[in-house]
Amino acid sequence: MLDGLPIEAVATAFGIVGLLIGSFLNVVIYRLPKIMERQWAAECAELSVTLVESEEQASATRTFNLMVPASRCSGCGHVIRWYENIPVLSYVFLTGRCSACGTPYGLRYPAVELVTGLLFAFCAWRWGASLTALVWCGFSAALLALALIDWDTTLLPDDITLPLLWAGLIAAALRWNPSVSLPDALWGAVAGYLSLWLVFWAFKLVTGKEGMGYGDFKLFAALGAWFGWPALVPMILMASVIGAVIGIAMKFSTGLREGGIIPFGPFLAGAGFTAMIFGPQSILRFAGL
Repeated sequence: MLDGLPIEAVATAFGIVGLLIGSFLNVVIYRLPKIMERQWAAECAELSVTLVESEEQASATRTFNLMVPASRCSGCGHVIRWYENIPVLSYVFLTGRCSACGTPYGLRYPAVELVTGLLFAFCAWRWGASLTALVWCGFSAALLALALIDWDTTLLPDDITLPLLWAGLIAAALRWNPSVSLPDALWGAVAGYLSLWLVFWAFKLVTGKEGMGYGDFKLFAALGAWFGWPALVPMILMASVIGAVIGIAMKFSTGLREGGIIPFGPFLAGAGFTAMIFGPQSILRFAGL
């Protein structure tokens, strides 16, 4: 339907869709970890021999998913109407506050919408109105959600990492991602997982501590599936260096969370976005390698 239109119009259309997807990503980022916690609570309740249902168990049985209940103000419980949920515009018109009680909303909400819109517009600008553009839009949305969920909770949900991995392999197999062959994607996934798995166990054997989570293995495997095994070295190099710099800065600024945990997923995601926009080899050129 968009064939024949100027690339600017195509990018604009993709950007508008990206704004809408970004609004939904805000829901995913906030709710998916809570859904996981409720599932864990329900599983624990099934194993419990206590006859009296606790409040945690009761809350785990209430309907709570990505669609239900409707979005509400965290301050007063006001149900956000559709015209109060228009990406970016509603935030501007409401001056970033609840229309009922005036509770301020965070800047992250419009930021996620804007970033998603820009990423979608970039995909259209680079690959045109094509399946390749669509699959990279999906990649961008999933990677952004994973980065923010991990930063908030140190979780990388299988509900996103595994579909992202399979999508990378399928895109390579169907030539929707023509820059990566299926063998390169397959071995990229294998090498991505095994490389961090080996680092994990080497660190644990030496220190007795776990330096990263299993979700990091799966995310790096997914990046290997999307970019191929040759891209793994520059991406892990970039993620490690930037992660170390930010970690040191946060340590000196007392910005570390309790336990001194710094999630690695956001830095892997940053390397993935850099590889998508500039190409994996640009990382090595920037580093002078």
